[in-house]
Amino acid sequence: MVKVLAFAGSTRKGSFNQAILDIAVQGARSAGADVTVINLADYPMPLFNQDEEADQGIHENAQAFKTLLTAHDGFLIASPEYNSSYPALLKNVIDWASRSAEGEKPMQAFKGKVAAIMASSPGALGGLRVLVPLRMLLENIGTLVLPNQRAIANVHTLMDDNGQISDARTVQQLQGLAVELVETLQKLKSK
Repeated sequence: MVKVLAFAGSTRKGSFNQAILDIAVQGARSAGADVTVINLADYPMPLFNQDEEADQGIHENAQAFKTLLTAHDGFLIASPEYNSSYPALLKNVIDWASRSAEGEKPMQAFKGKVAAIMASSPGALGGLRVLVPLRMLLENIGTLVLPNQRAIANVHTLMDDNGQISDARTVQQLQGLAVELVETLQKLKSK
């Protein structure tokens, strides 16, 4: 069974990106994946600073996050778009997890992994502009990012009163992306 780690680059209550991630998680589970969903708010860490790392080592929450990444075959990542890029929160956790402790291989949390990325926004582009730099970042550290991706525009109009995505077409697209991730991981694992 393939293992997928799912997280959003937003810790805001009522996060649109958490809402789309939740739908994608359902798709990954229905395709047979063992999915672990985390909230980055549960892994607070300081802004990465190499001097602090040299003095104190890798922050314990950064190490816990890196351990989770390493233990999974692939990732479902939903990111908000901040000024045409990813939020500092997401970049910071990735920076920390990219650091190697003694005895670890460089980028071991990311190399050889596969990711499906998505974004959402109340705007007309749906966070589309974040997906290019996020893809570039992940691929530069050794993660294969699926060619397909999802940007969900006007997301607030696709939700029910409980803050969950209720639009059938959007649900199908998000779950389809997750199924593609799981199927890709299954093919890679069988080789």
